[in-house]
Amino acid sequence: MTETQNTELKVTSPLDEAGLSQLFTDAHTHTKWHDKPISEAVLKQLYDLVKVGSTSANCSPARFVFITSDEGREKLKPCLSTGNVEQTMTAPCTVIVAYDEEFYEELPTLFPYADAKSWFTSSPEAAYETAMRNSSMQGAYLISAVRALGLDAGAMSGFNPTLLNETFFSDSTWKVNFLLNIGYGDKEKVHKRLPRLSFEQACQIV
Repeated sequence: MTETQNTELKVTSPLDEAGLSQLFTDAHTHTKWHDKPISEAVLKQLYDLVKVGSTSANCSPARFVFITSDEGREKLKPCLSTGNVEQTMTAPCTVIVAYDEEFYEELPTLFPYADAKSWFTSSPEAAYETAMRNSSMQGAYLISAVRALGLDAGAMSGFNPTLLNETFFSDSTWKVNFLLNIGYGDKEKVHKRLPRLSFEQACQIV
């Protein structure tokens, strides 16, 4: 028997039903919030979980602005679609999930195995596509982290991106991807879960 054959297969144990329920099956998009603030320590803990999530070539293009002050909310308010104002103004925290257009400047540190920076400086299209795809994925990691720490989330795309970028990022290379309200949701006021596509409708096995 070879050394490889003699090595036991190490398999990560699946989450129990309570864990799966908290992350997925019982989790909802929240729009109504309890008046309970989120500490800076929790926000830092959320990012510490998000940052270890995989991205292509470890490019990590997502940037996060955690809005917790009344001043920050008032600054954000004009950028919101009408239907998203109330839920955002009452959320303990709204996260601007953004991406850095020049994320590749960090690649010599983040991915030292190759000249990865040149992959993107020579192709603005590849840089944009990579930034959007991977920052979206990191935003999804953030939603999972929020739920894992016992908070609730409500993602939004109803806002004016041009105005938001002018308001928050006029002097930087950051650009908004989407918004995410986080806090302690009022579970008595969530909407009934809407239908989802079946496996047969949405999936293929080839």
